[in-house]
Amino acid sequence: MDEHEAQEQEFWRKLDEESISRSQMLRRSAAAAFGLTILSTPSIAAAATRSGAAAERLDDLISRAKKEGHLNTIALPPDWANYGEIISSFSKKYGIPITSASPEASSGDEIQAIISLKGQSRAPDVVDVSPGFAIDGTAQKLFAKYRVKNFATIPRAMKDSRGYWTGDYWGVIAFGTNTDVVKNVPKDWSDLLKPEYKGKVALNDDPRKAGAAFPGVYAASLANGGSLNDIGPGIDFFAKLKQAGNFVPINVTGQTVASGQTPVTIDWDYLQFGYTKTYQGVTWKVSVPASGVYGGYYCQAISASAPHPNAARLWEEFLYSDQGQLLWLKGYSHPARFTDLARRKVIPKSLISALPDPKAYASVKFASLGQIARAKDKLAKEWGPKVLGS
Repeated sequence: MDEHEAQEQEFWRKLDEESISRSQMLRRSAAAAFGLTILSTPSIAAAATRSGAAAERLDDLISRAKKEGHLNTIALPPDWANYGEIISSFSKKYGIPITSASPEASSGDEIQAIISLKGQSRAPDVVDVSPGFAIDGTAQKLFAKYRVKNFATIPRAMKDSRGYWTGDYWGVIAFGTNTDVVKNVPKDWSDLLKPEYKGKVALNDDPRKAGAAFPGVYAASLANGGSLNDIGPGIDFFAKLKQAGNFVPINVTGQTVASGQTPVTIDWDYLQFGYTKTYQGVTWKVSVPASGVYGGYYCQAISASAPHPNAARLWEEFLYSDQGQLLWLKGYSHPARFTDLARRKVIPKSLISALPDPKAYASVKFASLGQIARAKDKLAKEWGPKVLGS
């Protein structure tokens, strides 16, 4: 048995033995949206099985990737969707070290890095960006075509049919609150306008450039008379929030949360739940809003000028393997292939039994790529003048 296969079987053994508490798992986001079926424990043998031809192709790719001997990633915080464990697992499995540059960079920064570092050995091999930036990168011919072995099991709405980018994991926008600073956790968008939240509410970053902040405006729109075709009411809501003195337009960090500068944040649910472990010394509570439940996903893409193109392709194969997908699930996000994993009964019972009731996510809405593109354009034009006064 090859070393990487032995490592994968060890992963399955340990995962099947784990007992993950309810508080450690993501609030499940509308299983009904993808017609998900809850099934039982995995079969290690089934998870490791692949056809002889596919195994030969993967072995060839592994060999070429090892010769390159390195992989460059960007904008992957270790506490974001379990990327810390994903990176270490990949390196351990294939013996390929990873340089994880600029972990706090935005989707826009990732695209710019491909452009500005082209031809350099430190240029990113792969990116993990929001759909709008995946579209922009494809239009700029920055990505290489590649379809992973499991491409067919990824929902059609979450991938570019040509193979330029592929959706990887998804979640919904939620509120996170430092209850050491703010007594009451907001339950809905209208709560954020209350005087008790004066100078205390923040987005993840600037929504014009950050894939984790833009959806917050979209969600606010859905809760305030807007629609997936009109993000305008969301922009107006934040303008009203700013006028009330409640909105703080600065980038959220662990330090700003702990200091009380941004005690109420608007961000992806899987990040909010993950912060319960990473925000040390802070009592962190998470709630999914009662209205305006907006769901979104991120996208993987390989740089067309990747300095390590084979390692980049192997990275993608790992992420979309059963092992990689379950590592994302451990990180409070729903992997793209969740439906396929459930259908084949490869999700450990310990994970399934820990998933909370999906009722909070029953009204989740997902925007199409066209709707996202139009919303981004409107946001770029109106956010500065309406919200920031510039």
